[in-house]
Amino acid sequence: MSASRILKWVSGSIEIFLAIPVLGAAIVIGSLYMLLPIMFCLHVVTLVLSVRNKEPMYGSIMGIITSVLAWIPFVGWILHLLTGIFLMVTAAQGRPNVPPHYQV
Repeated sequence: MSASRILKWVSGSIEIFLAIPVLGAAIVIGSLYMLLPIMFCLHVVTLVLSVRNKEPMYGSIMGIITSVLAWIPFVGWILHLLTGIFLMVTAAQGRPNVPPHYQV
């Protein structure tokens, strides 16, 4: 399993956890919103590794958007939930099938 897939599982799990309505908000606010820049960095690293491995990257892009907009009360909850789902789906998919003569 590639490092990008492992990071997708980890970041997706964290995003799903942050989507728990009262608990997730309490954790984000309790961290003085510092969890959002940390998650932003995690999503950027995951995106770079996904691009390098030619894996789906829409979950990581959604995570970056979520990290920027998650301070908005109900928008943050929806974005955390959707991002967690997208990351889990892309982690389960892995690398798309590429014909052997196109692989690097």
